[in-house]
Amino acid sequence: LITVGAGVSAPGHAGPAEVPDTAEVRDTAEIRDTAAERYREEERAGSGNVLIGYGTGHEPAPRRRRRRAGSAAASAGPVAGTAPVAGTAPVIEPHSPRVISPLVRRMARDHGIDLTTLAPSGPAGVVLRQDVEQAVARVARQAEVPSGTQPATDPVPASRPERTPPTRSEPASDGPVRIPLRGVRKAVADKLSRSRTEIPDATTWVDVDATGLLRAKKALEAAEPGRRVGLLALFARICVAGLRRFPELNSSVDTERREILRHDEVRLGFAAQTERGLVVPVVRDAHRLTTVQLAAELARLTELARTGSLPPDRLTGGTFTLNNYGVFGVDGSTPIINHPEAALLGVGRIVDKPWVVDGALTVRKVTQLSLSFDHRVCDGGVAGGFLRFVADCVERPAILLADV
Repeated sequence: LITVGAGVSAPGHAGPAEVPDTAEVRDTAEIRDTAAERYREEERAGSGNVLIGYGTGHEPAPRRRRRRAGSAAASAGPVAGTAPVAGTAPVIEPHSPRVISPLVRRMARDHGIDLTTLAPSGPAGVVLRQDVEQAVARVARQAEVPSGTQPATDPVPASRPERTPPTRSEPASDGPVRIPLRGVRKAVADKLSRSRTEIPDATTWVDVDATGLLRAKKALEAAEPGRRVGLLALFARICVAGLRRFPELNSSVDTERREILRHDEVRLGFAAQTERGLVVPVVRDAHRLTTVQLAAELARLTELARTGSLPPDRLTGGTFTLNNYGVFGVDGSTPIINHPEAALLGVGRIVDKPWVVDGALTVRKVTQLSLSFDHRVCDGGVAGGFLRFVADCVERPAILLADV
């Protein structure tokens, strides 16, 4: 309940004329079981003129203290200038700080701060919020002292020498390591940054049942035991066929002349991770090669890339890039287009997943295909058509026979 007092005088005390013109209103942040008793004690230590307090309506209103006669100077202070009536207010010890705000008490309690150890900075020895915050900050700084050193609990005298922290076994850090951006790393950074700056790219993706493609791979290896045909070669064969059907993605943009260059040959780049960094070797005239020839050329260029023997003309001039990041154990991404090309197909890992085939749930080999494309050369319909064609060929490789 809330009781409201209006400075009603109690018998034997000063009259209404002695009530100050202004009354101190105290804000509270929480109500607890003992909040009422503490609040009344604090009010008796103050002006004694309660406007809003906590308690029941049956308890007497707080009493005002009698002014000390003949002490004009004492009337200037709210505490020092008044003499408490016996039995109405406890005597505050000089060393006990005054805390008016329950918010300050709660903050001190939550952080384990002993209010009696603080030096009040408020008027009349009142502990303010900033006093508690400074104490909390001191405790936090002491907690940051390295293990093995004992933080001092008392202020260190000026004459006492400062303690030197023990030497750690690990070497001290000299700050961040600066690595020059040069060589292959610089070339990749420049090309990808230019791609992000110039190309308004978009990405679309689809999950695909690759069980049929894996079966076709085994059939090819069985028919040609001496010739290894990997999945990358099969995806390359499918992409070449798709670019013939959707030539918009086998393009580049000439920004100076504001023209779209649609290339008549497919120069297929593929991402290869080497010790020197990421490189993109280019298979020239990929549209003229058979699947077995594609597999052989991919293997040859990969070996040259790993040994650092690729000629410069095999690292430039691509029109479309294939990125098989599934070898790193990831499912999908939003690939950055290899500038100045117009599209890039990413292939995720192939994993067992539940799949519905002819109305029945079964376990199939599933992968995710992600296509990033330049929105300047085509719209989403063309990009979606290309990706759907690739997905259909992965699921039913016999579709490729139509382009043989």
